[in-house]
Amino acid sequence: TSSIVPKMAANFFSGQQGISFLACGTQVFFSLTVGIAECILVTVMCFDRYVTICNPLRYSVVISPKVCLRLIAMSWAERPLTSLGHTSFTLHFHMHSSREIPHFFCEVMAILRIVCEDISAYEKAVVVTGILVLLLPLSLLSSCVFIFLAVLRMNSPEGRNEALATCSSHLCVVGLYFGPFMCISMRPGSAETPKLNQGLFLFGTVLTPLLNPVI
Repeated sequence: TSSIVPKMAANFFSGQQGISFLACGTQVFFSLTVGIAECILVTVMCFDRYVTICNPLRYSVVISPKVCLRLIAMSWAERPLTSLGHTSFTLHFHMHSSREIPHFFCEVMAILRIVCEDISAYEKAVVVTGILVLLLPLSLLSSCVFIFLAVLRMNSPEGRNEALATCSSHLCVVGLYFGPFMCISMRPGSAETPKLNQGLFLFGTVLTPLLNPVI
C-alpha cells in the first residue's frame, strides 16, 4: 500500500496519469519487496499463534527476542534481490510506442501486456515464483488445525472464546491478503485479464489494509 497509494493519490488530485520510467521501476521493486516480505510475516504470525495457544508455558523460550529477530531477518533476506531480478527483467523488454499500462500502478503483469516480444517463458517463471512465495508459506498454516484442536480441549469457555477470536481474526487477514494475490500470481495467462487483475489488486492493496484495524 505504501508503495502504490501515494502515487495513485498524487495522480488523482493532480489530474495527471503519467509516470517516469525510473519511478515505474522503483514502484515495481518496492511493491514486490514489501509484498513478499509481508507474505512471510503473515505466515510467521501463524507460528506465533500456534505457540501461544498450544505451548503457552514455553512461549517465552520458543519465541525469544533472538528468535523474533531471526524470523524478521528471514522475512526480509534476499527479498530485494528477488524483486530486483523481476524488476530489471520486466523492464528490459521492448515495449509498444504508446507505453500505456492498463493498470492504476506499475505491476509486472500489467507491464507485460505492453511488451512486443515473446514473454511466454517469463510468464511461466512469474507463476513459479508466485507458487514459491504464496503456496509454500500457506503450507505452514496447517498449524491452524492443531490450534483448533487445542482450543476444543480447553476447559474454560472464556479462554476458548478468546483463542477462537484471535485465530479467526488472523485467518481473515490471511484470506484477504493471500487470496487476491494467489489469483493474480499463480494463474497462467494472468496478463491477459487486466480488468480482473485491477479489481484484485485494488482489493488487496487498498481495501484489505483498511479492514485490518476492524479485524
